[in-house]
Order: sequence, then C-alpha cells, then structure tokens
Amino acid sequence: MAATPEKPASATARRKTGRHRGEGQWAVGHFTPLNGNEQFKKDDDGLNVRTRIETIYSKAGFDSIDPNDLRGRMRWWGLYTQRKPGIDGGKTAILEPEELDDEFFMLRVRIDGGRLTTGQLRVIGEISQEFARGTADITDRQNVQYHWIRIEDVPEIWNRLEAVGLSTTEACGDTPRVILGSPVAGIAEDEIIDGTPALEEIHRRIIGNKEFSNLPRKFKSAISGSPLLDVAHEINDIAFVGVNHPEHGPGFDLWVGGGLSTNPKIGVRLGAWVPLDEVADVYEGVISIFRDYGYRRLRNRARLKFLLADWGAEKFRKVLEDEYLKRPLVDGPAPEQPVQQWRDHVGVHRQKDGRFYVGFAPRVGRVDGATLTKIAEVAEAHGSGRLRTTAEQKMLVLDVDEAQVESLVAGLEALDLQVRPSPFRRGTMACTGIEFCKLAIVETKARGASLIDELERRIPDFDEPITININGCPNACARIQVADIGLKGQLVLDGAGNQVEGYQVHLGGALGLEAGFGRKVRGLKVTATELPDYIERVLTRFQEQREDGERFASWAARASEEALS
Repeated sequence: MAATPEKPASATARRKTGRHRGEGQWAVGHFTPLNGNEQFKKDDDGLNVRTRIETIYSKAGFDSIDPNDLRGRMRWWGLYTQRKPGIDGGKTAILEPEELDDEFFMLRVRIDGGRLTTGQLRVIGEISQEFARGTADITDRQNVQYHWIRIEDVPEIWNRLEAVGLSTTEACGDTPRVILGSPVAGIAEDEIIDGTPALEEIHRRIIGNKEFSNLPRKFKSAISGSPLLDVAHEINDIAFVGVNHPEHGPGFDLWVGGGLSTNPKIGVRLGAWVPLDEVADVYEGVISIFRDYGYRRLRNRARLKFLLADWGAEKFRKVLEDEYLKRPLVDGPAPEQPVQQWRDHVGVHRQKDGRFYVGFAPRVGRVDGATLTKIAEVAEAHGSGRLRTTAEQKMLVLDVDEAQVESLVAGLEALDLQVRPSPFRRGTMACTGIEFCKLAIVETKARGASLIDELERRIPDFDEPITININGCPNACARIQVADIGLKGQLVLDGAGNQVEGYQVHLGGALGLEAGFGRKVRGLKVTATELPDYIERVLTRFQEQREDGERFASWAARASEEALS
C-alpha cells in the first residue's frame, strides 16, 4: 500500500494535486503537523490511550487525564466529554473546552452493520442501567450511545461489552468509523447481494489497525445489497451499493466522497463494479488514498469530499487503480431507482426463508437501558435471537415464525415501540442536542418527541411519507439537508425581540437516486414554540396543493415562498 509517515511515498506518488504546498499530504512529503490535532496524533497513536485509561485515569479519576487524551485520543475508544449541565446555547461558541466539559462521558458502542444478538442487547441494557443512568440512544449510524459515564467505570464496561463480542474501538476520532450495513442483509426476499462477508473482512483488516488509525478526519462507510438503498450511501466517504451487472452478475457500485456538515456534498459514482470478494481490497485502497493524499492543514477541509472535489472522479479512480490496486476496475451500472420512499424496514416483512422480521420505531431514537433489556426478552420469547439497528434510528427483530408475529407486535407496542407508526413517529429523527452535546445550541430529542405527539393530534389523517430531521447545531448529525423538513438549531428572535431557541428551515431534501439538498426559504427561521404551528401549516398546504402521487420534496421545490412560510 502507499505511504505512512515513517516511509515517504514513491516518486510516482509525489504528484501535483492542484493545491499549494502545505496541505499536510503525506503522499507528497508533507509530514510536519500543521495543527494541534495532527500534532497529538503524531505524538502518540490514539489507540494507545486505552492503556492509560485502564492503568492510570480509571484509578486516579477525571482530573488526572492529560488534555490531549481527554479532548483527542480518547475518541479513538468512543469517548467524548459531555456538556456540563446548565450552559445555554448562546455560550456554546464562546466558552473554552474546559468550561464546557462535564466530568462525565458519552460512550459510543460500535455496532457494524447494526447486527446484534439478544444476548448482546441485554448486556447493552444492563450497562446502561448500572453505569449510564439508564441512557441509551440508537443513532442514525446504527450505534448505541450512553451518557453519564464515569472514567472509573470504563474498563469494566469494556470488559462486559467485549465478553459478548462488542467494542467501542474507533467509534469516534479520525478513524474508520462504524461500517453501515443493510439491516436485512442475508434475510430479505428482494436482496441483490449480501454484503456481510465484505463487511466482516473490512472489519478484520482495518479496525484497530494502526496503519489506518491516523486519518485526516473521520471516515464513514456503508455497504448494502438492498434495492431500497437503505444505508444513506450518498453521504458516506465510501459506499458499496448492490447492483446486477449484465455480464458479471450481482456485485457493488462504488461511491466515494459524500458527507454533510456545513459543506454538504453528495457522493460520486466512480462507475466501477466491484465483486463481493474484492470489496475489502477496494475499501483498503480508498481509505489509503484518504490517509496519504487527504488534506491535514485545515480541519474543516480534511474530509475526503474535498480531495475528490479537487481531483474529480476520473483522477480518483485512476490513482486507486494505478497506485493502490495495481489493476483496473470493471465498469458497471448505476443502482436502480428504489420502488418505495421509506427505507427503514419498519413493519412486518417476510424473509426469504419464510419467517418474518419486524421493524419498530422508538421516538427519535431515544430508548433506555430497561427498555433495551425488555426488547431482548420479548424477542427471545418469540423465537428470535437476532436484532438489527438501522440508519434511521429504528430497530428490527429477525427470524420470527408467522404464528408469533402478532404476539411480538403486541409485546413491542406495550413498550411504546410502534410497528405501525404514524408518518411522524416513523419519519422524525433527532441528534443528541444541547442536553449532552458540547456543540449544540438548542434542544432536540425532547422537542422531537413532543412534535410527534402534536402532529399526530393536529393532522391525524396525514399518511404520506415525510422526514423531519432535527439538529442542535450546523453539523448535520441528523442529516438535516437531506430531509423533507430539516431543522438546524440556532438562536432566533421571537416576536418580542427576545433571543430564544429556534431553527433555520430546510425544505425538500432527499436521498435516493434523486438525492439533493433542501431549499432554504429566505429569512425563514422558526422559534421552538412556533414549530408545531409551522409544520402543521406547511404540511396542510402540501396536502392541498400536491399533484397526484407527488412527493413532499418535489412539491417543496416548486412551491412559492409564501406557501413554504
């Protein structure tokens, strides 16, 4: 493979990139750290911090933690300090990190492909109750996040997770993050190809490997052979999407360079068809390009999408083939248009083996440890030992005999986990928000839950697919730009001129083969108090003005600003 800091790249690799010298690209000989993050990564690999956590910090307590470990390397093991209670959103951008830090942590459990056994879920729930004050949120990257974690308890939590085959390795940091996978991989009747073997091989080769533990920024990945395109492939750094090649059969279409945050970009097809047994090789090639050629000078330009924008797809593919794979890739077709808008697998669905899977919707991904242990119990009582999380903050119970389905549904709905949810319960997603996140400006989870209740009460006959994504800051963890209604948290002025929590509104974003970013109506900002009124008003206008079969995103693109205000 290509360069590491200890071994400069070959002369062939020292190519002009179109950007001035000094971007920190290893492949052109720039190894001097150009910011504090690059310096602490050079000083010590983030994976090494685990030993200090186990032998020093967990014994001496929070005050013993080195600042570069606390706000840097500990992320390599899924740990972020959480927001100190009582700090309002107006202070988020002006306080120093140590003023925002609480002496507790968020801990992210890595769940590649969303794959869980009931035994694993029970352990996750027990850890939540014993060490995390009951917290456990399902994220839109198929992980589970705890809060209120004490550094003293981290080694014991790791022991319990690892005893059942789970970990927090590289769940955060400038690393290869969790690999999204289709929640119905290997079981769906309509599956094009099962990507599970490739996911497992990537995990074996890459995760915890110090060749790939110092990347310019985070690296997000997805693999799915589902025709529903169910892993948000368009906004990952690398994605493999199931397709049928007319000559070679089932395989994957390769996408690179997607991402959201404050500079969103839809991923780009490289036009290459990748067979199942070559997916891990291609993944390793792309992540190596990112490691070696990625920009390391400015953090806000360090994602793969910026390199791809400068190079273009043709050059990116050529470098991948010539310098990393040492062979050409096969040209291939694009994915077909999904046949339905919902891609979350909620509801009751037949598996290819004749049994059923049952998908259900918590409120905005918020559950708790006691609920998770009860889900495990209900699933086991109905014959299932397997569950999956989704990229939409949902969960599935797999392998249910037909005779057990309705009893399972009743057991889940007794826990307020809806199998046949309203469009609002099904389509509303929220990030962590100001409750725990140091970057957030406004509340999200509780507001999303109350918004669902209000909309169900106000417009109970609304039955169209709709996505409402709520984010506490501009960083788009909840994918606001690609939602039908995306809400970006910020402080706004109310009618009396007071500064209050509110949202900038994005309308008409979408994923799928018609992927695009939402439209911002000039000057349209909504206070948190006005939010239910505003969404009711817009959705009512959509019902009145839509053409037959028209989706909300299409209507929002053509509607007048008055109709959207």
